[in-house]
Amino acid sequence: MDLFDVVNNENKEKRGPLANRMRPKSLDEFYGQKHIVGKGTLLRRAIEADQLTPMIFFGPPGTGKTTLAKIIARSTDAIYEQLNAVTAGMSDIRGIMERAKERAKFEEKRTILFIDEIHRFNKAQQDALLPFVEDGTVVLIGATTESPMFEINRALLSRSRLFQFQHLDDNDIEEVLQRALTDKVRGFGKQSISIENEAMKHLVNISNGDARTALNALELAVISTEKDENNVINITLAIAEESIQKRVINYDKNGDNHYDTVSAFIKSIRGSDPDAALYYLAKMLYAGEDPTFICRRLMVHAAEDVGMADPNALLIAQAATHAVTFIGMPEARIPLAEATVYIATAPKSNAVYEGINKAFKIVENERMGEIPLHLRDTHYKGAKELNNGKGYKYPHDYENGFVKQQYLPDHLQHKSFYTPTERGFEKNIKKRLQFFKNEPNENK
Repeated sequence: MDLFDVVNNENKEKRGPLANRMRPKSLDEFYGQKHIVGKGTLLRRAIEADQLTPMIFFGPPGTGKTTLAKIIARSTDAIYEQLNAVTAGMSDIRGIMERAKERAKFEEKRTILFIDEIHRFNKAQQDALLPFVEDGTVVLIGATTESPMFEINRALLSRSRLFQFQHLDDNDIEEVLQRALTDKVRGFGKQSISIENEAMKHLVNISNGDARTALNALELAVISTEKDENNVINITLAIAEESIQKRVINYDKNGDNHYDTVSAFIKSIRGSDPDAALYYLAKMLYAGEDPTFICRRLMVHAAEDVGMADPNALLIAQAATHAVTFIGMPEARIPLAEATVYIATAPKSNAVYEGINKAFKIVENERMGEIPLHLRDTHYKGAKELNNGKGYKYPHDYENGFVKQQYLPDHLQHKSFYTPTERGFEKNIKKRLQFFKNEPNENK
């Protein structure tokens, strides 16, 4: 980063969006993440002693990952370089590494390399960083909204300390907004602004722990509101609601929060908690999840977790799927909710799920065995000459429509795959199977 870059960045901070202008310049201005940079923490001691090691910051947007990296850069004698993994390529990496080696050799200066959205780098790009991180050519600081355990190379992870960022709490967000209202250099301190308590609470609440979202909403409210006769900008609850109309939810459809939410939805259904299931359903729909994806999960778990304890659960899920395609959103949220509640409150049995898994395991790991002759097809040419179907007992010719005969191959005759439970409708199935077991061998 040369002199022109520094000047350009300073000008952006003075004239840019409020969220950019209000970025904390020091640890004392930094809000939230006390578990990472609070007094006496490992990272704070390392920053203050200028003894930095490679690190990965991960957590939701707007929680201070980039800001903390810039604070670290200001607190050290090292040269600061920055890349965004979305736009950077191998040539950018090579260029930075060459400059870093030159500084280390001729100026005895270290280089801090901050890579935003580092999870966007492919394996080759991440591998290219390894030797330079390992020999200390650069001190890597990576930032990501995804879990580094899945998105970052294991070798790079092993050389880095991980720091997880959390959503800011309401008090932190309110302090950020108050500072923006009173700061005369970077904020609105030179203007007369009055904000209703309810308006402030609304901005804090709907921002969902994201400082950038809260500041963007405040800025929109201020610049879009005319001054009154006393030259005061009055921000009411109505103005605040217009400025931040919808809560921002951390829900990248390809990211960790997506999978965590879906997992919580499924486990709430399996755990028979309709309230939790409805909450996660609402979260997914609010965030714009594809309703047909939710339908697929409902159908799977109607069969897997309810099964024959209530066979209607699968039909209800199928009906919700039809409703989604037939009437669409937002009305389809109602049949989706109905299916969710039905499946969550239905008696549970995974006996069918366990049964098909056992059968698959046998098919995969054991010899197939011969299908008994009396079960084989008799319609193709030459079947009768092969004695196909010979000795087959037609169940409808017998009392109760049942007759005992061999169905499994010889070597599997004593295997059992489906074991019904005593829950819901399945207890009737269990009685029925027990009845068949005790029936006489032949009773025409």
